[in-house]
Amino acid sequence: MKLVTFSAAGQKSWGVVEGEMIAAIGQTAGAPATLRKALEQPGAMAKIAAAVASASRFSLASVALEPVLPDPDKILCVGLNYENHRKETGREEVSHPTIFTRFANSQVGHNRPMIRPKVSTHYDYEGELALVIGKPGRHIAKADAFNHIAGYACYNDGSIRDWQRHTIQFTPGKNFIGTGAFGPWLVTPDEVGPLEKLRLMTRLNGITVQETTLGDMIFDIPTIIAYCSTFTQLEIGDVIVTGTPGGVGAKRTPPLWMKAGDRVEIEIDRVGLLQNPIVDEI
Repeated sequence: MKLVTFSAAGQKSWGVVEGEMIAAIGQTAGAPATLRKALEQPGAMAKIAAAVASASRFSLASVALEPVLPDPDKILCVGLNYENHRKETGREEVSHPTIFTRFANSQVGHNRPMIRPKVSTHYDYEGELALVIGKPGRHIAKADAFNHIAGYACYNDGSIRDWQRHTIQFTPGKNFIGTGAFGPWLVTPDEVGPLEKLRLMTRLNGITVQETTLGDMIFDIPTIIAYCSTFTQLEIGDVIVTGTPGGVGAKRTPPLWMKAGDRVEIEIDRVGLLQNPIVDEI
């Protein structure tokens, strides 16, 4: 299944994508109000699938897509998780994943404008795979990690590089409002299959600027889930963003910054295509 959160006629809802249509389960009487609440139900995927037949329909073209999970308890991001990106930044090898956080209001949905803040022109792209937790857990073993995943989505960890570098902590440069993107939908693991050979690409104005396979991660997904679940309880609906490959704008000569009028695309095989225009903060 492909699960989405969307807005129609000023009302936020959620549903299942079927071709060019959405089965709007969130508008069915008695349905959970949000996708996160739906995922928290016992037997969530079976209940969602069973509700599709009786749901009203919207065309994808008629709605505005929101971040897949607009209300996660946590957004945990992995930095420097591809070797070519680690090398281009000049960072040393590490024994554990580099983890930072994003806030929910730093995200927008598919086709929504990503906002370059007025205090900086150093706005960079980062194409990444995101996963959403579907089963809570603490001290999750690597062997059990995939059992805790509800699905996958594309993510653009848009970064304000000069603010990211004010100190050794990443948080300010990763959390300006509307600078990241999450979507277009959440694809359940049965539709994605094995991850290692899937290709991730970032395009800026139609030109490929990042390209890799997911198997090139330094720390794989089981390692990331095991590590994160050791220091925090992973809850249903939590988002983990797994890192970006080399080719970021900050490390090009000259640097390649996103600007108003640009269009950025993140594409991952069998997961989706996330597209966003860039606008300046008003």
